[in-house]
Amino acid sequence: MKVDLRNYAIVTAAYWADTLVDGATRVLVLFYFYERGYSAFEVASLFLFYEIFGIVTNLVGGWVAARLGLRTTLLAGLGTQIGALSMLAFAPSSWLVVPYVMTSQALSGIAKDLTKMSSKSAVKLLVPEDAHGELYRWVALLTGSKNALKGVGFFLGGLLVTLVGFRSSIFILLALIGTALVVVLTMVRGQLAIPNPAANFRGMFSNNRSVNVLAAARVVLFASRDVWFVVGLPVFLSSVLGWSFWQVGAFLAIWVIGYGIVQASAPRTTRRWGGPEGPDGTTATWLAFVLAIPLAAIAVGLTTGLPPTPIVVVGLIAFGVVFGLNSAVHSFLILRYAEGDKVAMNVGFYYMANACGRLLGTVLSGALYQLGGLTWCLWASVLFVLAAGTLSRLLPSPGRATGAGSALVDADSDALTTPTSGSG
Repeated sequence: MKVDLRNYAIVTAAYWADTLVDGATRVLVLFYFYERGYSAFEVASLFLFYEIFGIVTNLVGGWVAARLGLRTTLLAGLGTQIGALSMLAFAPSSWLVVPYVMTSQALSGIAKDLTKMSSKSAVKLLVPEDAHGELYRWVALLTGSKNALKGVGFFLGGLLVTLVGFRSSIFILLALIGTALVVVLTMVRGQLAIPNPAANFRGMFSNNRSVNVLAAARVVLFASRDVWFVVGLPVFLSSVLGWSFWQVGAFLAIWVIGYGIVQASAPRTTRRWGGPEGPDGTTATWLAFVLAIPLAAIAVGLTTGLPPTPIVVVGLIAFGVVFGLNSAVHSFLILRYAEGDKVAMNVGFYYMANACGRLLGTVLSGALYQLGGLTWCLWASVLFVLAAGTLSRLLPSPGRATGAGSALVDADSDALTTPTSGSG
């Protein structure tokens, strides 16, 4: 059995389009309101509903996907993104105040997480069972390319708001996501999964210990990124270093593109660490602990008065390389641990945890930057990555069973979880 390349290509293209639009919209909204005198915390509040509804979407979306199929949730995600953009495109300028834009961002968060959950779950079902090495390569390609496109989206958002203004930019993004919706609607074959109308919502809460531990590590891992990245860094580059909007957008774009390239190349980079079956809990553990080094170095450099531009740029490049590898390993492990007939629900639960981490990081990014600048954001990030490394130590490693497909026996307890047949 070979990978279903046709459906993989269409699903990936749809995910790319939504990612590009999502990244551009976030930069457009951030700069639009910051330029109008809103504080860092007020700007961060615009994205609270985005993250909160992402949590709900992943929880409910996995269950809906199990009942109706992944094609349905993918189309719902793209359609919801059109609704979110339409709220910004057609509303009078007087409506573009914080509560209204928060509502639009809530829809955008729903759209993004429905699309992501559908796309990543589909990869598990399009790759042959038990082909762990091949699964790692395909999910790394999907995740890495998505993040590269997100970086392009950041640059596109900064460029568009500079060249054509806020509202015209939104219309351009609407056209792009509308095209993606039509392509999926007309070209995807099948439901991408066998719908199970009897799927129980309680199944969303995993009893797979490996999935639960990985989800907990994911919360603090992504909080460690967003606590400085969402608000603190863009505002610092603009207000402290004096960069223009398009320069900030370009830097964020280059950083995320590079991070995506690292993710896509992770199977080659990490193959010696996990053998032919791919990386394991040990890999995730030490990658998380290494992340603390560049973060602490930037914070110390800013505190001691060293030139801020090279300190921030070089330090964040180092962070991006290690974070990209860590994120790719996580994206592989969740699909490896996921049970075959519950993959959408396991992945939905996991990305619910991911959204919790983003929400935590987003709130703290605005609050900590307002209290103590970028340095406070960075020290909070150090604490988060240390917590991620500590939690990752509880994941299966070479001495234990490593995922779905066999019984998962935790070396520290007598708990035994036996995945159902058909797991990969």
